[in-house]
Amino acid sequence: MGLPERVFYTVQEVSVRWDCRLTDLGGWAAKSHFAIVTTIASHQSRTQRIDGFVAIPVGDIMPLLRQGRRALVEVPLGRVRPLEQEIWIEFVAGSDDTPNVHVEDLLILAEDVYRFETEHDLSRRPTAGVGAPKRYDWESMYAAQIIRIHNEGIPESQTAWVAEIQEWFASEAGGVDVPDERTIRRRLAPIWKALSQT
Repeated sequence: MGLPERVFYTVQEVSVRWDCRLTDLGGWAAKSHFAIVTTIASHQSRTQRIDGFVAIPVGDIMPLLRQGRRALVEVPLGRVRPLEQEIWIEFVAGSDDTPNVHVEDLLILAEDVYRFETEHDLSRRPTAGVGAPKRYDWESMYAAQIIRIHNEGIPESQTAWVAEIQEWFASEAGGVDVPDERTIRRRLAPIWKALSQT
């Protein structure tokens, strides 16, 4: 028995998947094409205690979606909406129990990702052309790693980086087909050498 289908994607993964900016995702979420969500570990609002998946107002998180140095690292959430509710729940301003959210915490539910792709003809199809189709999506992997290094810095070791990339491929391919360590290391070697010299 294989793994169940994915439940969500991070906004960085969707940005790479759709070849768009994080601010584009914020704009589409503001226009109700989908919700940007996060998970909260039991916080007290003005009216109730909430946890689990919650929708986030786009206005609260746009500073996280800016490009370059203008992007904030973390912002407090003023209100959230449990996915099973239609009413927004406010947090007490300045309270110690007000949750903060980081850009890595911003998610889009997989069902919304797939629906949006269907509605806007973004379904991943093999590119027609001469020769055999590519076995692995190296271009998307490189794009994801650029975002990862920009946000988190250089991995602690090449071995750790190879393991991260194997996990990335496993996630994208549903664990069905993942390049071996040697293949990944051969592609990473010149990049790792250049990064280690900076």
